[in-house]
Amino acid sequence: MLDVIFREYDIRGIYNKELNEKSVKAIGYALGLLMLERSCKNVSVGYDARYSAKELFNYLVSGLNKAGIEVYDIGLVPTPLGYFSLYEGMKFDANIMITGSHNPKDYNGFKITIHKESFFGKELKEFSKEVYKYLDDEIEDNFKAQKYDILSIYIAYMCEHFKMLKNFSYPFVVDCANGAAGVVIETLIKELQLKAHILFKEPDGNFPNHSPDPTEIKNLKPLQEFLRENENFYLGFAFDGDADRLVVLSQNHIFCGDELCYLFAKNINNPRVLGEVKCSKNLFNEVSKFGTIFMGKTGHSNIKQAMKEKDIDLAAEVSGHIFFKDRYFGYDDGIYALFRTLELVFKGYDLEAMINSLPKLYATPEIKIAIEEKNKFILVDEFKKAIEKGALKDVKSLCEIDGVRIDFGYGWALLRASNTSPFVIMRFEAQSEEEVKRLEVIVTSLFNDINKKFIL
Repeated sequence: MLDVIFREYDIRGIYNKELNEKSVKAIGYALGLLMLERSCKNVSVGYDARYSAKELFNYLVSGLNKAGIEVYDIGLVPTPLGYFSLYEGMKFDANIMITGSHNPKDYNGFKITIHKESFFGKELKEFSKEVYKYLDDEIEDNFKAQKYDILSIYIAYMCEHFKMLKNFSYPFVVDCANGAAGVVIETLIKELQLKAHILFKEPDGNFPNHSPDPTEIKNLKPLQEFLRENENFYLGFAFDGDADRLVVLSQNHIFCGDELCYLFAKNINNPRVLGEVKCSKNLFNEVSKFGTIFMGKTGHSNIKQAMKEKDIDLAAEVSGHIFFKDRYFGYDDGIYALFRTLELVFKGYDLEAMINSLPKLYATPEIKIAIEEKNKFILVDEFKKAIEKGALKDVKSLCEIDGVRIDFGYGWALLRASNTSPFVIMRFEAQSEEEVKRLEVIVTSLFNDINKKFIL
C-alpha cells in the first residue's frame, strides 16, 4: 500500500520500494492533471544529491508529460531554489523538488508547491486517491523538459542582496554534508570573496562522511573538530541534505533554531515572529519585549500558511528551519539563513553573548516514543482529556495548537503526534535540570498509564 508515503507535508518513501517506476509515473501524471486544473501552465522540477534522484526525475517527468503540462528542469539544486523559481521573474506556476531531505540515503520524495502555496495535509491525503486510479496505466517514457538555469539567477540575487559582506574577513567553516548545498555555497563564497573553509562539498547521494541530518549531534563532529583545531575560525554552519535547514555552532555552543530566530528578530524593526510549539519560552518572552510573537504548529507547510495569515516577518522551528519574509519571500532557506547570520556578525552582534544573556533554561531534545500510526493522535487526545480532568497538578494553562503544551509556570511540557512518522513527541523545559527531570517523569508516567489502558 502507498498510503504510508503521503505524509503531512510531502510525499516520502523508500526508493525501489514505495517509490518505483509505476508509483512515481502515476504521481507525476496525477500531479500534472491537478496542476492544469488549477490553471498552472508549467512546473519547475529539481532534485537533490540522492543516488535515486535522476531515475525518479525521469519517471516523474514522464507522468507530467502525459498530463500535458510544460516541464522545466532546474537540475541538482537545494530545495530553496525550487521555491525561489516561483518568485524569480514570476516565470513558473508550480514546483516539485525531488528530495529525501535529512532522511537516510535510500529515502526520497517530493515537496510540492502550487501557485506559491504548499500542497500538504488533507489535500495531499485526498490526492493519494487520484494516484491509485493511475497505478495500472501504461505511462510511456517521455523525459522531455526544458533546461532552466535557476542556479545562476539565485547566486546573482544572493550576491546583490548580501553585497555588504563582500571581502568580509571573518573566518567560518561550512559542512555541506555531501548534499545539494555544495552546488551553491562554493560559488557564493568565491563571488563574495569570503574567508571560509568548506567540508564535504561534493554532492554524493551515498553520504560517505555522515548522514545529512545536522540535528543529530554525531553529524556535527567534523565541524566541532575543525573548530577545535582551528581556533581562528569562530562559527560553523551545517546543512541537511536539501539545504532548507541550518544548524549554527561556535566553539562553545550549538544554536537551536529558536535561538537563531531570537537573534534574527533583534535585527528587524518591530518584528512579527512565529515560533512553533517546541520553541523555548525564552523566544516568546524576549521577542514580546520588542515585537509581536505567535505560537504555531510544527511543520514547514503549516508555518508558511500561518505566515501569510498573520503577516509574519520571521518564523522558526527548533530543528533549524528558518523562514524569512523580512527582505525575502517567506520560505525556509538554510543558505539564506547562513548569510543573514554572517550579516549579524558583520554588524557587530556577539551571538554567543546574546544567547548567554537570556534567562537560563534547561530543555530536553525531542523525545520520540514509538506508537502505532493509527493510535498516535487518539492517544494524544486521551492525554489531553486527562489533563483537562486534573490528572496533573499545578497546571497553569494548556495550549492545544499542536498536541498539548502544558505550562506549569516554572516550566512546560509538550506532547504531540508526529505528522511524518509513527511517534509521539515529547519535549520539556524548566528553570533547573531537576525540574526538567521531574516534568519528564510525571508526564511520561501519565502517558504510559493511558497507553497501557488503551492497549488493554
